[in-house]
Amino acid sequence: MATFEYNALTSAGRLMKGTIEAGSRKEVGELLNQMQLTVNSIEKAKPGKPKTAVGRSEFMLFNQQLASITKAGIPLERGLRELAADVGSKSMRKLIDAIAGELEAGVSIEQAFEKRQKAFPPLYGRILKAGVETGRLSEMLTSLNRHLEMANQTRRIIFEAMSYPAVILTLAAVVLTGVFLMIIPQYETVITEMREGAQLPALTTLFFSVAKNVVPFWIVVGALVAVILLILAMLSSLPAGRRFKESLFLKLPVMGRLYHSSVLSKMAEAMAMMVAAGCDMPACLRLSSGAAGSEKLLLESDNLARHVEQGANILEAGQFCTFLPHLFLYSIQLGTQRNELQDNLYMLGQMYAEQARCGQARLQAILLPVMLIMVGGIVAMAVLSMFLPMIQIITTLSG
Repeated sequence: MATFEYNALTSAGRLMKGTIEAGSRKEVGELLNQMQLTVNSIEKAKPGKPKTAVGRSEFMLFNQQLASITKAGIPLERGLRELAADVGSKSMRKLIDAIAGELEAGVSIEQAFEKRQKAFPPLYGRILKAGVETGRLSEMLTSLNRHLEMANQTRRIIFEAMSYPAVILTLAAVVLTGVFLMIIPQYETVITEMREGAQLPALTTLFFSVAKNVVPFWIVVGALVAVILLILAMLSSLPAGRRFKESLFLKLPVMGRLYHSSVLSKMAEAMAMMVAAGCDMPACLRLSSGAAGSEKLLLESDNLARHVEQGANILEAGQFCTFLPHLFLYSIQLGTQRNELQDNLYMLGQMYAEQARCGQARLQAILLPVMLIMVGGIVAMAVLSMFLPMIQIITTLSG
């Protein structure tokens, strides 16, 4: 398969440019004719630079602008064209123009964004599909932006809490490496002669051993970091891998609970919008889990929806659930019985959003002290290992 650039006219006479993958120019022509386009030219595309993800700030701005456009009732294709003209980034402008062109040619919004998973966050196409199918695209995009703000705030808390200790730890590593390479070998000779064959403290022996292998140690550390990053990248490329990463993340203290509450809040709010739009329960579960952006929740909700379609109520169907808590399912069941489902879901969304905010505050309170204690402990051990032999020698001489 090769990539071809095409120049064509729509049935309304609008000029349309884009790229398409096919086996030959003839096949491209046939595909464009099926899309009711009049072909002007088809050329084989030149190899371009690898596509990179849209930055978080740029994506949030795009998402908010898209929400404003849909709220104003502007057709999506026209709105995207207007957005592209207003975007400062050339690469973002080309990306939006290409999506608008595909939508004008009849490609679904989910497919248009799924083809660009490297540029946009995973499951973004499903979120847009859910919004379009329920007629609540503007509300869903606004809700998504609110949760993205919460996620960014969590990242800022983690970065601020870790940046200061990380700088200290890096400087300490540089200084200690210099000490291990230049000072400790000489210090070891002096201490060994003074001890006259006596056994050194275990901590001191450990640090002497590290000093002899400090370069291989950093090589191993660098290789381990590279392997971990590679594994994480490979896991992120597959749904099963993303579910595995998510399972590990959920087990982290504080951060796992914070993430869980944030996802549940997104799902509850998305379900409330879909109930208001008249969706049945299986459709609500499938679409809202896609809007929540969690692969683990997506799989669980699909299984739950199948059980509901087979006639089980949501509490019975949810016995196998591990991600969706019993309280979440019980509130849905109670809201359905009392005809208050939409109100219950909105209250659930607010409750879990508040839990997420409390989790952010807790994370901010404990992360910085923990990091400082870790750094202080490493430095203290290094200093203690150097002074222990001297203390023992002085004690022996004074005795």
